[in-house]
Amino acid sequence: MQFVDLKRQLEHLRPAIERRINDVLEHGKFILGPEVQELELLLAEYCGVGHAVGVGNGTDALVLALMANEVGPGDAVFTSAFSFFASAEAISLVGATPVFVDIDAETYNIHPPALVDSIAAVMDEGRLNPRAIVAVDLFGMPADYAQIDLIANQHNLFVVEDGAQSFGGQLGDLRAGSFGAIAATSFFPAKPLGCFGDGGAVFTSDDLLADRIRSLRVHGKGADKYDNIRIGLNSRLDTLQAAILLAKLEAFPDELAARRQVATGYNERLRDDFVIPEIPPGYRSAWAQYTIRPRHGTREEYRRKLAGHGVPSAIYYTKPLHLQPAFADLGGWEGQCPVAEQCAQSVFSLPMHPYLTMEEVDRVVEALLG
Repeated sequence: MQFVDLKRQLEHLRPAIERRINDVLEHGKFILGPEVQELELLLAEYCGVGHAVGVGNGTDALVLALMANEVGPGDAVFTSAFSFFASAEAISLVGATPVFVDIDAETYNIHPPALVDSIAAVMDEGRLNPRAIVAVDLFGMPADYAQIDLIANQHNLFVVEDGAQSFGGQLGDLRAGSFGAIAATSFFPAKPLGCFGDGGAVFTSDDLLADRIRSLRVHGKGADKYDNIRIGLNSRLDTLQAAILLAKLEAFPDELAARRQVATGYNERLRDDFVIPEIPPGYRSAWAQYTIRPRHGTREEYRRKLAGHGVPSAIYYTKPLHLQPAFADLGGWEGQCPVAEQCAQSVFSLPMHPYLTMEEVDRVVEALLG
């Protein structure tokens, strides 16, 4: 059993993927070729925004979103203490200072009351300029953007949606990629919509921000690539990766439904013994991961049981961001974000992908409960 079975996905989608790849090999436009533009239009339509801009990877998508809003030294950017390193790394890469906010124990997303406290603390200290919020949609479910937007508006902050794990998730009728002033996602192969290498996208309905992103992803180009009007990056989505994503996007609604079926199968049988993912009313998760916490015992005990039955598992994440050595100069301490710290010590994730059979779900559950 694979934790994420990309080979099984490829077997299912191979004809469509190969047809798309062959089209690129025939026309030979390997950088920003027509498939990139086709994909961008479809992604924007899917997410319900004005623009989608394909970029090199999810980390660059976050960096570009901050660069387009001219975030830099002296700015405080608030983000979740419980996420992949890139959520905060992007803030440091533009010269700003990440400020880590504790999470909600049920959703694993940024906790709005903790966000209010963090903003107040920065304002009281007066050393940094509160500038933005990078809200992370962890494990596939959008953050609480109604509350986050309200807080942001009260303090004149702009919101970046870190949707690296949530493409396909929803809050009401709105899809991930449409929240905040600007959103970023990743097409890393194991994501809900993934390519066969690195890739990402930035989403916005702001025409000016979209134009800046298109400039920034090609060395800050102006009228052409030799007319450079700002400092940018080399971060273009490869045409071959766009072609693969076009084939996968056609299958994505069915894959998303299959992920939800797998999650339902887990939920029905694990809720008595584990803290299972709780999806609030009005939300839909993309189920990038299926993450649980034991009600009794330790995750190490359960992971050993799974391994003994040949079932893989993973931990996202073993250390919260405020305790990462790379951020030691920010003065983080144990107890700063207690919920994030407790989750880092207890959560683990089960196999989750759209080609997992219900028989395999039964095998995972029996290994856990047996």
